[in-house]
Amino acid sequence: MEAASQNITMTTNPFFLGLQQTVANALAEDVGSGDITARLVPEESLAQAKVMAREHAVVCGKPWVDEVFCQVDPRIKVDWLFKDGDHVTPNDIIFNVSGSARSLLTAERSALNFLQTLSGVATTASHYDYLVKHTSVQILDTRKTLPGLRLAQKYAVKTGGCSNHRIGLFDAYLIKENHIRACGGIGQAVHTARQLNPDKKIEVEVETMAQLEEALMAKADIVMLDNFTLDMIRAAVVFTKGRAKLEASGGYSEESLVAAAETGVDFISVGALTKHLRATDYTMLFTT
Repeated sequence: MEAASQNITMTTNPFFLGLQQTVANALAEDVGSGDITARLVPEESLAQAKVMAREHAVVCGKPWVDEVFCQVDPRIKVDWLFKDGDHVTPNDIIFNVSGSARSLLTAERSALNFLQTLSGVATTASHYDYLVKHTSVQILDTRKTLPGLRLAQKYAVKTGGCSNHRIGLFDAYLIKENHIRACGGIGQAVHTARQLNPDKKIEVEVETMAQLEEALMAKADIVMLDNFTLDMIRAAVVFTKGRAKLEASGGYSEESLVAAAETGVDFISVGALTKHLRATDYTMLFTT
């Protein structure tokens, strides 16, 4: 029943789309024609191991880790002691794993790569979410993700408590400087977008108050305030008066992020959530 339930989740959760292929690609680049070092271990040897945190973190990546072990050897048993979204401390055992010693050794690096990378994103997202808890702002990720890990990283952002911007170029409009120039202006760009896909959200990036006014006149759903000063953001919030959602963007530090959140904008997008990630330190140790 557990395996069947997991398969249903895999097919219904949009974050898990392509997960099996992502894992297969990771194993293909690591294992290649075979793990020659693992073959030093007798084929019949069995082992147990534990994966342990070496620092404070938010756990993330269970579906990818499970899939790694399953693809390497479906006989491997993984016993999780924490779930995605749980906060852990140094020396906490995240999960125990048992099976063929060769298989555990072969799967180790790929499993930890997913767990460390996605936990790193979730941990950072949790920290950013904590910083602005006293405001109503939503912290958003961006498309600045590692190639091939877009959905995995966006899953990690949600796991850590922040929110997702658009997934890709297909699910919402983000009309930026070059689009505006190529289309002949903000009004024309928004008008064409409404004609082509009336059901899609339209966001326009602006750099001045004059462009903000143009975007509002064109009835954009969201306006991104690109590199606005804090005073400009405050003025934009007053000027907009609920006519559109406002998103601030601009490479914020922790201090400036909090200050921007306190201006009353609806969203702040932070590329660093997925682009500047630091992998969480976990280790896998054989116990038998």
